[in-house]
Amino acid sequence: MKLRPVTSSDIPLLQYWDSQPHVIEASGDDMPWDWGQELATDPDWRDLVIAEVAEKPIGVMQIIDPAEEETHYWGDVAAGLRAIDIWIGEEAYIGRGFGAQMMGLALQMCFDEYGADAVLIDPLVGNTRALRFYERLGFRRIERRRFGTDDCFVYRLDREDWTARQ
Repeated sequence: MKLRPVTSSDIPLLQYWDSQPHVIEASGDDMPWDWGQELATDPDWRDLVIAEVAEKPIGVMQIIDPAEEETHYWGDVAAGLRAIDIWIGEEAYIGRGFGAQMMGLALQMCFDEYGADAVLIDPLVGNTRALRFYERLGFRRIERRRFGTDDCFVYRLDREDWTARQ
């Protein structure tokens, strides 16, 4: 698996993934994104990457610095954090270990490249499959919070816990 930056040529694929029932179900009111608008800017606080398996795009991730992100979606947070959003767009790739590979690469970026102290995620409360997935990766549930109309759990993975699992 490799990660590569999202480009404007990916917009039709991203729009297709956004229309898939499994993506809609897991994403809440955050979808669909306006990918043209998202890609019109390239802020320092965000990375958008496509995960590819044997050169086939299977999913997308957003990795942000929540303290710097312009909408302050996460509220007032300390410096030294990263937050990840992940979507496997191709349903055939769900449940086959590719999400864990994607998250492993993203976590490596967060901790090794960005020097993050911890990583945050915010799955929907009702997305029990995602909750189990993040817990298996070592994330700890720290609170329940509403983001807009979405009822989410906030999970956190501290650098020390990630390092111990490596």
